[in-house]
Amino acid sequence: MTKTPTLAVWKFTSCDGCQLTLLDCEDELLTLAGRLRITHFVEASSVMEPGPYDVSLVEGSITTQEELHRITEIREQSRILVAIGACATHGGIQALRNFADVTEFTSVVYASPEHIATLATSTPISAHVPVDFELRGCPIDRRQLLDTLCAFLAGRSPDIPNTSVCTECKRRGTTCVTVAEGIPCLGPVTQAGCGALCPAYHRGCFGCFGPMANPNIHALLPILRVNGMDTGDIDRVFATYAAAAPGFANRSGDESS
Repeated sequence: MTKTPTLAVWKFTSCDGCQLTLLDCEDELLTLAGRLRITHFVEASSVMEPGPYDVSLVEGSITTQEELHRITEIREQSRILVAIGACATHGGIQALRNFADVTEFTSVVYASPEHIATLATSTPISAHVPVDFELRGCPIDRRQLLDTLCAFLAGRSPDIPNTSVCTECKRRGTTCVTVAEGIPCLGPVTQAGCGALCPAYHRGCFGCFGPMANPNIHALLPILRVNGMDTGDIDRVFATYAAAAPGFANRSGDESS
């Protein structure tokens, strides 16, 4: 890296929530700003310096031809590229379009659909350019974001767990909402990182961080049914923040086997 590493933050199709997580670091952000130079962050500043950049954080999914072109340029200018959030890592909620007819949608929603320039799919950043690291979540977790940036500043790999949300419930001493209260929960198949926030408030996990490594969805489906979910409910609970993630999108194979 250069003497003072540079950081750029980019937005594609998304709600800006993951960029706001960086701003929400508050006190830590001041310390971080002393260790690196933020040269492109439209959410925070009108100052936009040209690349190359040491680290680029990329929020959002690819949904237009313009975004396809832009992500290629950003990759060429970035030494390290980190995809942040469910949109950038899995296509986000907007990836629901991948299972339907976008032309039909635009014809219903817009008075002049011929003026709408969009791709038929919403895809993660890694589908188009090499990504050095992915930070999960909707939105991302601020602690994991800080750890990731500090790791790259120190020249080491980020220490991000790839276990399930269930392990986080155990660590914080939260009683299992499924076992104790019969609440449907995707925690056993979802990537850890949120600190098991929903189960801590007596709600089932919604899968915001996407599927963990090697999720055993085949074992979870009958448990969801025992706890009151029919096929429609199961389809809806998986079709949220990471609907297009292979582990969740291909669950029908687990259910029929």
